[in-house]
Amino acid sequence: MADATTITGIRHWVVHVPLTSAISWSSGKRSGSTRLVCEITTASGVKGYGETICLLDFVPPVFEKLVAPLGLGRNVTDVERLSRAAEGAGYYHHKRALVFALSAIEMAMWDARGKIAGLALHQLWGGAYRSRIEMCAYVYIADADKVADELIDYRNKGFNSFKLKVGLDPVQDVALVRKAREVLGPEANLRVDPNGAWTPATAKRMIAKLAPFDLQYIEQPLPVEDIAGAALLAASSPVPICIDEGAYTLQETMTVIRMGAAHVILVDPHETGGLWQCLKAGAVCEAAGIHVGMHSGGELGLTQAAYLHLAASMPNAKIALDTIYQHHADDILKDRIVFEDGHASVPTGPGLGVEVDLDKLETYRTETIKSAYLDPDKPDWFAEKPAF
Repeated sequence: MADATTITGIRHWVVHVPLTSAISWSSGKRSGSTRLVCEITTASGVKGYGETICLLDFVPPVFEKLVAPLGLGRNVTDVERLSRAAEGAGYYHHKRALVFALSAIEMAMWDARGKIAGLALHQLWGGAYRSRIEMCAYVYIADADKVADELIDYRNKGFNSFKLKVGLDPVQDVALVRKAREVLGPEANLRVDPNGAWTPATAKRMIAKLAPFDLQYIEQPLPVEDIAGAALLAASSPVPICIDEGAYTLQETMTVIRMGAAHVILVDPHETGGLWQCLKAGAVCEAAGIHVGMHSGGELGLTQAAYLHLAASMPNAKIALDTIYQHHADDILKDRIVFEDGHASVPTGPGLGVEVDLDKLETYRTETIKSAYLDPDKPDWFAEKPAF
């Protein structure tokens, strides 16, 4: 007879939720977010939900052929063994393919576990170190002549942290950051992200040009693989260096720390293989005296709630969380998460503390994963890393 906490049913949806307007950056152009949403049901009838990034076509097959079969019949508390079993199935050779698919069911397992215990996730993870989480205004306008209105609008809504996409053109990038600092004044936290577009030489020159604008940090200035280059850059840069894509998994995070390649690290449960792995990565960073933030990759409500629980639980999650949640025209939750005065409150209900709208999962269901890393307006364009 199955234990009450045994997973007896698993189903999933691939959904595409449109953005209010398309966003562009040095890696592509996107009109919406494609996500894989997982539902698990336990023997006692408790349902848990999870969400993961689904930008590329390999995610659903890995979920359907590996992750779901490994999860079925497993206890919802068994997240560590599930992760190791999935890696041991040969995916230690293909972690980038594994972590996306794995994190959906792992989040659902935590959600169900919290519901069974009657506790919010942050209560399972040591309690709320903080109950209100600062959010970062994520601005995708790269034109210095057009960015002011959106920055002012966010500031009027109470935001004090702002992120700009750079890595498109050196002159344009400097003009954009200069305008942002003029508009926001000296007190605002301002960060930029070239998305790995720079070579080491370009990064040194650009940092020298951008240093006078008192940036909070520069995120992933070099291509993902160049950790040695990032370490050299971090040792000489007057602006803190943030690693995002280069520190996805727990092991990559440790390598970045050992090499001194980052002053800030962005964690992401989808990229590291789950909420538990994300907490472990945060703890490693805490031991090294490194602040963590959250990577934004088109999160819908389940992930946004998970981010809030993570940030509430991690003492070193002191910087505002990146998010494009508010850019979506709709959500898959019955009640959207609210940002107020540039902050979001940590959900207090059991598990993730949010309720999925099953009708909306059907409304936004898709059979097609739209490319997130090309620009349909430029048929011959592709993201070259580094670009210059």
